[in-house]
Amino acid sequence: MVDEMIRQISKKTWYKWSIYINIILFFLVGLFVYLLVMDCIDVGRFSGGNAWLKVARDIGFLAIVLAFIFYQFFRNLFVIMRRSL
Repeated sequence: MVDEMIRQISKKTWYKWSIYINIILFFLVGLFVYLLVMDCIDVGRFSGGNAWLKVARDIGFLAIVLAFIFYQFFRNLFVIMRRSL
């Protein structure tokens, strides 16, 4: 059912949604880089407790978001290369 809905979306609509998704992803990258820096500062100050878990959380979310950004980048790059050949 969801697969049929995705196939019915026009390319123009999909490209518009893709731009909005990328804007949200880059906002998330900025947010998690900020949180990572702040949590690293806290780990340096308090060097105890569970502060390293916050750093691991930030790195994990940052890795997921960046992996999705790179996936979209390379997928779009291959689409462009196929069209131009």
